[in-house]
Amino acid sequence: MHIFRHLEGGVNVASVIAESGDGTVGKALSVLDAVASFGRPVRFGELLSVSPYPKATLYRLVQVLTKQSMLTYDPDRQTYAPGLRLVRLAHAAWQNASLAPIARPYLEALSAEVSETIHLAQLDGGQVLYIDKINARDPLQMYSQAGKVAPAYCTGVGKAMIAFLPEEQLEPILRQQSYHPFTAHTLSDQESLRAELVQIAKRGHAYDREEHEPGIICVSVPILTRAGRILGAVSVTSSTERTDLSGLDVHLPRIRAAVTSIAGEAQDWRFPDAAE
Repeated sequence: MHIFRHLEGGVNVASVIAESGDGTVGKALSVLDAVASFGRPVRFGELLSVSPYPKATLYRLVQVLTKQSMLTYDPDRQTYAPGLRLVRLAHAAWQNASLAPIARPYLEALSAEVSETIHLAQLDGGQVLYIDKINARDPLQMYSQAGKVAPAYCTGVGKAMIAFLPEEQLEPILRQQSYHPFTAHTLSDQESLRAELVQIAKRGHAYDREEHEPGIICVSVPILTRAGRILGAVSVTSSTERTDLSGLDVHLPRIRAAVTSIAGEAQDWRFPDAAE
C-alpha cells in the first residue's frame, strides 16, 4: 500500500489506489476510484502525482477508460471526470445493491419527525460509504454527501457498524484506519477506538462527538439482520449550536424503529441468505 496525501474531506488516496494482484482490471478500477475521490474534475498531472503507476501506464489506463465512457475528458479545461457510463452503472448499483431504495421511505418519515439531517451508510472495506442523505429543513454545512466516503473510526455511522463486526472482520478494518486527528475529539489510536466499540456494542448506538468535523455531532444505530449481520447504519446529525448529545438521545426510539423496519424489509427481500 502506498501512502499519499489526504484529499478534501480527509479521504486518503492510499485507500483508493493500491498495487494489487488484480491485473489491468484492478488498476483501471483504482484509477476510477482516484478520479472520484477528488470530488471534482481532475487533471492528468494531479492523478499522476498520487498514482503508484508509471506515467505511460496511467496514461494508457485513462485513455481506455475514456474510450469506454467510464471517464469523460474536457479538452478546454484538460480535465477528467466520471463518465456517463459510470453514472449509469452507479445508478443501477444504487437501485439494486444498496439499502437506499428500501430505506428511503423510512428515512423520510424519520426526517419529518426529528427535523434534523439523516444519513444512511454502508461499509465499504475499511471506510464508510454514504448512500443517502436527507437534509434538515435548516441544512448544515458538512462533509457528508451521498456517494462520498469517510473514515469509519471517527464517524457515528462507521463506529456503529464496526462495533458489531466479528473479530476476524474487525481486526483488518482497524488496521486500515489512519487514525488521523481531524479534531481535538478524534479517537486517534486503535486502543481508544476498541474501548469505544465495546461501549457501543453494549448500548446499541454510537456517537460522533465532533470527531470528524468541529461542531458536528450525531447519534447512529446499526441496521442488523436477525442473525446480527451488519447491513448498514442510520444517523441523526446536528450541530453543537443547535443541541447536544442528550438532545440527540431523544430521537433514539424513532431511529431504532426506522432501522428495525429497514432491516426487516431488506432481509426478507434483498438479503434472504442472511435470514438464519
